[in-house]
Amino acid sequence: MKKPIVIGITGGTGSGKSTVAKEIFKYILESDIAVIEQDSYYKDQSNIPFDERIKTNYDHPFAFDNKLLVQHLKDLIVGKEIRKPIYDFETHNRKSETIVVEPKDIIILEGILILYEKEIRDLLDIKIFVDTDSDVRVIRRVERDINERGRTLESVINQYMNTVRPAHLQFIEPTKRYADLIIPEGGYNKVAIDLIVSKIKSILSEKQNN
Repeated sequence: MKKPIVIGITGGTGSGKSTVAKEIFKYILESDIAVIEQDSYYKDQSNIPFDERIKTNYDHPFAFDNKLLVQHLKDLIVGKEIRKPIYDFETHNRKSETIVVEPKDIIILEGILILYEKEIRDLLDIKIFVDTDSDVRVIRRVERDINERGRTLESVINQYMNTVRPAHLQFIEPTKRYADLIIPEGGYNKVAIDLIVSKIKSILSEKQNN
């Protein structure tokens, strides 16, 4: 198997990373692409009581099991399938089930801190930073955490002010300098999406002809 194209999509919480990944997915054959979410690789917390788990700072680099993520990326790159973890944000822990992900020609990795870790950056062929205004991001965060993760408005606001915003300024925003492409307004930037898709198709064509 030829080496796949590994694309990293990052940006602050609620910036539209997943939307960019989905937009790219629309233009590429499903059989050619796999999507890995960094959120799936939060550390297992089975040995920690629930009262302690709820204090987890999910926006800090220490929250991620990067060793496992790196190993899984390397496995996919050399043509091995992986078993991607599933994280439950209501129990603040991994589920016992996993998802089988098969190697594909294109691997998209999306998450808030994928450019923070050098070992992950070095595995990426294309690095994208989704740059969206903070007021838009915080509204999206509120909607997501209440509707999808069972949080209260008060808890989301407290988390944003105490951990999310400081972590964004300290860990996420500075990684913009590593990006090959910065996309304003995420998946709603059709020009940027078209350019990315054209680049991917060009690389795929080159691989098929070699």
